[in-house]
Amino acid sequence: MTWSEMQPLLEQACTETLVMVGWSTLIAVVGGLPLGILLVLTDKGGLLQNTVVNKVIGQIVNIGRSLPFIILMVALMNFTRWVTGTTIGSEAAIVPLAIGGIPFFARLVETAVREVDHGLVEAVQAMGGNTWTIVRKVLVPEALPSLIASTTTTVIALIGYSAMAGTVGGGGLGDLAVRYGYQRFETGLMWITVAILAVVISLIQFAGDFAARALHRRGARSGPGPKLRLLKSEEPATAEVGKVA
Repeated sequence: MTWSEMQPLLEQACTETLVMVGWSTLIAVVGGLPLGILLVLTDKGGLLQNTVVNKVIGQIVNIGRSLPFIILMVALMNFTRWVTGTTIGSEAAIVPLAIGGIPFFARLVETAVREVDHGLVEAVQAMGGNTWTIVRKVLVPEALPSLIASTTTTVIALIGYSAMAGTVGGGGLGDLAVRYGYQRFETGLMWITVAILAVVISLIQFAGDFAARALHRRGARSGPGPKLRLLKSEEPATAEVGKVA
């Protein structure tokens, strides 16, 4: 197969992979972020301590993470058909990719949020901050570099899942490698898809590491921003009380 014959196939496969991974990452982040935070808040000693809720969420996440992606795709075929109207193609592959990515990302979020200095949480609590304020101004901002790294890890994992989805007609680079590289013995095309995947993963890892380091350095320079903002917001009220006295 000549390069002129490979090029349109590779372009279409790359587009399908980007669409699959992009949408599934977005859904995984939107679904996994609150789940991961809830796992921390409802744990023993958490702001919303609730053993039952914590164990239920934990079990759901554990089951989702324990299923191999191929089995998950097969198990979700009826649901995928109900959502997209088909079980073949990149659009259908987004459903199991997203569902598989949510528990994966949730555990990474849980680990990132647990690393936040508990002293900051106690300081905001002492100033009268509620749970939503603590989540919005302390937990998420302080864990942001780790959350960026977690998102990078999730994207790379979903790229691997998307290649696996190609073995069952999911589209993308995995499907191209199987149909042409394996079934038609076009080894040259197969190795090109492997090289493209390697380059894409390396670029994503580099970009994620760069963003995480930049946020970490900025946070180190600015100091405990959430605590300072809350202190500033409390100062006018304290001053008014002093005047009245």
